Amino acid sequence: MSEEFNDLSSFEMSMVIRQLERSDIDKILQMQKVCFQGMEPWEESQLLSHLKIFPEGQFVAELDGEIIGSCSSLIVNFDEYDDRHTWDDISAEGYITNHNPEGFNLYGIEVMVHPEYRRMKVGQRLYDARKELAHRLNLKSIIIGGRIPNYHVYAHEMTAREYVAAVSKHKIYDPVLTFQILNDFTLMRVNPNYLPDDKASRKYATLMEWNNIDYKATTKRHFKTSYPVRICVVQYLMRKISSFEEMAHQCEYFVDVASDASSDFVVFPEIFTTQLMSFLDEPSPSRAVRKMTEYTPQYIELFTNLAVRYNVNIIGGSHFVEEEDEEIYNIAYLFRRDGSIEKQYKIHITPNERKWWGISAGDSVRVFDTDCGKIAIQICYDIEFPELARIATDMGANIIFTPFCTEDRQGYLRVRYCAQARAVENQIYTVISGTVGNLPQTENMDIQYAQSAIFAPSDFEFARDGIVGETNANLETVLIGDVDLEILRRQRQDGTVKQLKDRRHDVYHVEYKKD
Repeated sequence: MSEEFNDLSSFEMSMVIRQLERSDIDKILQMQKVCFQGMEPWEESQLLSHLKIFPEGQFVAELDGEIIGSCSSLIVNFDEYDDRHTWDDISAEGYITNHNPEGFNLYGIEVMVHPEYRRMKVGQRLYDARKELAHRLNLKSIIIGGRIPNYHVYAHEMTAREYVAAVSKHKIYDPVLTFQILNDFTLMRVNPNYLPDDKASRKYATLMEWNNIDYKATTKRHFKTSYPVRICVVQYLMRKISSFEEMAHQCEYFVDVASDASSDFVVFPEIFTTQLMSFLDEPSPSRAVRKMTEYTPQYIELFTNLAVRYNVNIIGGSHFVEEEDEEIYNIAYLFRRDGSIEKQYKIHITPNERKWWGISAGDSVRVFDTDCGKIAIQICYDIEFPELARIATDMGANIIFTPFCTEDRQGYLRVRYCAQARAVENQIYTVISGTVGNLPQTENMDIQYAQSAIFAPSDFEFARDGIVGETNANLETVLIGDVDLEILRRQRQDGTVKQLKDRRHDVYHVEYKKD
């Protein structure tokens, strides 16, 4: 054998099926234009959402470093979806924000292989990767809504159901359906209007299922009849104090109350820590605010310890924080009961904050995982901008907490009415927590007006008038109320109205420009 054939590396090829990475996205977008000509391609934001929500379910096929195929999926409880669901229904308009880690079924929403590589069993490898994932996650089945791209050739002579029957009996070849049948998928039904832009399939899709014969039923996952979350809302009295420790004792008292009531969350108001200004002896508001930021480490340490010690998740109101850029931000912190911490910057700064304190704006909408589902925090003025709540809901939030600080009834009602509107528009729970009392010695913190509350969507299964509970106005007190995430889930699917499902994406959309 000649020497040149002793080294076989120059003849080797590398075919790899691996998890999608962010650096692959541009290549996927380009490949999709080739694979599905005339159909609306992915948006980058959708693929980023897949990576964020369920990275294990997104695969690519790579040949010698080139992306030649991909597939996307999510986990659902398929019984929760209507028999005639569309691709938009099952994929949350392509963002998979409806992904349910506790679900029973892996749902495939797309498979594609570059036309130049369609005789290399790339699709087979991608399907095998899905099956391996279903085995590993102990999922009951894989369900797909498959295209029938050759149907347009026969549409003038047979119905979609007749076409599918002919393909199933191998009388007609369809590149997608035939392949799925050979991969042990069985036909469940034929869905019309599945993909409106799939002209080749005449909008039809075959609902197919592969059953995992190794699936083991467990008691770990089950359908819940109820998923209650208890919330303690603090209506905090602003009063003159003489030290940080005095404020800390006041905060611990409320956390203790929340813990005794077995609360999952306790919520403090916006910038209630400006109470510290009452002993700083600084008449200039801008200088007083910078002095107050020096207490940030003590504030964070206090609430971290309280969350762990009292076993309750704390929305620590909000606090003015000076960061490395020497700008001051209004930041709300989530102190989880496991000791971890998250933060949400206030995005819309009021004219008052800008004029008196020079507060800078944040620019990111965050949604946080907790042991009671996904939540968001939108500080005071932010709840008055409906786009933010819609973005948070699309990211999976079930509850939006709004710490607020308003000085008069008009300002308070703006917060209240908008929080109630967000609950209806997005089929979520909203919570508002405000300050009362006054700090007569502190410039720009003279008076406070609040009536804290918990709001629900307005429908039969929720609290009357959409109000879970509310405090009396302008008294220091707490409100403790239960919200049910299972009722929320059911109402999003089968409520009297379905604001999330009935949105007209063909007419309008909300675009979030941050990654």
